[in-house]
Amino acid sequence: MAERLKTLCNRDCPDVCSIVATVEDGRVTRIQGDKDHPITQGFLCERTSKFLDRQYSPERLLTPLMRKDGVLEPASWDEALDFVAEKLVAIRHESGPAAIFHYRSAGTMGLVNSVTSYFFEQFGPVTDRTGDICSGAGEWAQTTDFGDFECADPSDLLNARQIIVWGRNVYVSWTHLIPVLREARARGAGIVLVDPVHHRTSELCDRFVQPRPGGDFALAMATARLLFERGWTDPDAARWCDHLEAFRALAYSKPVEAWCGEADVSADAAEDLARRLHDRPATILVGWGLGRRLNGAGIVRALDALGAITGNIGVPGGSVAFEAKRRRPFDLSFIADSAPRRIMEPQLGEQILAASDPPIRAVWITAANPVAMLPDSARTAHALETRELVVVADSFLTDTAERAHVVFPTTTLLENDDVLGSYGHHHVGVSRPVARRPEGVRSDLEIIQALAARVGLADVVAGDARSWKRRLLKKLEPHGITLERLEEEGPIRHPFVTPIAFPERAFPTPSGRANLMTEVPASPAVPTAEFPLFLMSLSTEKAQASQWSRPLVGPVPVTVHPDAAAGIADGATARLESSIASITVRVVHDPLQRRDVALVPKGGRFKAGQCVNALIRARLSDHGGGAALSDELVRLVPL
Repeated sequence: MAERLKTLCNRDCPDVCSIVATVEDGRVTRIQGDKDHPITQGFLCERTSKFLDRQYSPERLLTPLMRKDGVLEPASWDEALDFVAEKLVAIRHESGPAAIFHYRSAGTMGLVNSVTSYFFEQFGPVTDRTGDICSGAGEWAQTTDFGDFECADPSDLLNARQIIVWGRNVYVSWTHLIPVLREARARGAGIVLVDPVHHRTSELCDRFVQPRPGGDFALAMATARLLFERGWTDPDAARWCDHLEAFRALAYSKPVEAWCGEADVSADAAEDLARRLHDRPATILVGWGLGRRLNGAGIVRALDALGAITGNIGVPGGSVAFEAKRRRPFDLSFIADSAPRRIMEPQLGEQILAASDPPIRAVWITAANPVAMLPDSARTAHALETRELVVVADSFLTDTAERAHVVFPTTTLLENDDVLGSYGHHHVGVSRPVARRPEGVRSDLEIIQALAARVGLADVVAGDARSWKRRLLKKLEPHGITLERLEEEGPIRHPFVTPIAFPERAFPTPSGRANLMTEVPASPAVPTAEFPLFLMSLSTEKAQASQWSRPLVGPVPVTVHPDAAAGIADGATARLESSIASITVRVVHDPLQRRDVALVPKGGRFKAGQCVNALIRARLSDHGGGAALSDELVRLVPL
């Protein structure tokens, strides 16, 4: 008999949707969005809607794998765990715990997964990662400007008179914001999209501005100067803004026309943005991709300043919204964060290779596929291939897992047992297994507990998933949010945020005021005759990073303006080349794109020649340890 069970999606997305699964004899036959969840509202994105293809894929790993004579072969859990435990203990004894590197990313957003980090801290502490390829620059910028980063509830957009969607494609990366934007527009809000890429989000907007990639800072400065010139800043801005005059001087350092020339937009575009910010309340929705540039933190700081000087912060409908702090409501105090050394995530390959005293001898990878997801894929692959021990926990034989000495098969989102927060809203909830786990598969918690038992740390990480959920929820219990209540009622809004961010324009900075930028950030990349196109690797409706609902077949598509196609016909194959590598692509013409961009879906297989990160150098954003993923220049070459 069929039953309907609820769980939460644990993948890297701001929505953290509530899923209703139809289950027959332990097998999920259908998944739908939960109509009762205030964010999900009854629908799922395409990626999650088709997750059953992945859940029951014949390629799923169902037993541990061990490398023997250079080939990964099935092994028992005891054999694999005994081997790994013995190697880790020997490496720790011979070279110290810093010779072991634990890399955990966002393949699952569940917090019970953090017990893996806790184990390696207790086992060592070992080398850990720092930086963030997704949001490091933006988080640094907002923390520098406001003392913290936080956003209002999505429903607060309904209070806005103007909404500036700056560098976000909500159809791909924030699907459940679409109904909110539609309702806001129906209520009379103006909506403008600012993005170098033409995409479907423009359908929701009454204007679309298409600046040069990386020109967002210059466009923001043109807008700031016009705000000052027109007297459209808040007359009391000095009360909540530090360095207001220095920021004004920065905006006045060039004429509006010069700033707009750098951004490759008309002065009318800056005028329109300034007018919208003056038509308060206005919200700027800051895209994560803005930070993935050489001047990424500077761009976000400029947008923060636009909101601050116009009074569009700390009021209903007014904010500069980057993301929510998803870990804020949970108790992670048991992790001391005491790593003796850190590897910068965007430069993982080169820093593993360069590490010395001691060198990195072993790498344990949790919830990640760094060969595909980090820049300079070939160097990352080489770094892993040259270690003594690489262990990967995953459900599939990814580009990273193929380079491991041991692969442990782990659970999927429909088998997950965890607690989750969100970086797009303020609800917390629990995921529960709704699918019967295949025999031979273990959760990340169970894997690390089995390892801990072999190295004398069983007591440190003891406890089932429910015990760890309770531990993580300790901060919420005094507010009446318990594990049982979350299981019974579903996700609940946590109490550690206000309905709007920074109410009454009070900021947790040393002065209590917003800290406006005063200097021009690093310059963005500039196309050359040799490499005339900005490579932009974009999220897609069909893939969650490197987790495709259906694998790419054949050459990866590259979308360019017909005038930028180097004479290559629509649909023809070609080579896409950067200064470090090249891949075979299928050219797609799109006259709505700029003539200086080449758009490629992210997350393709490295071994299939589809991984765009193979073309991208491992460079950092100006601050925050982010990756300058979108400043790589490329060219199309006919085959």
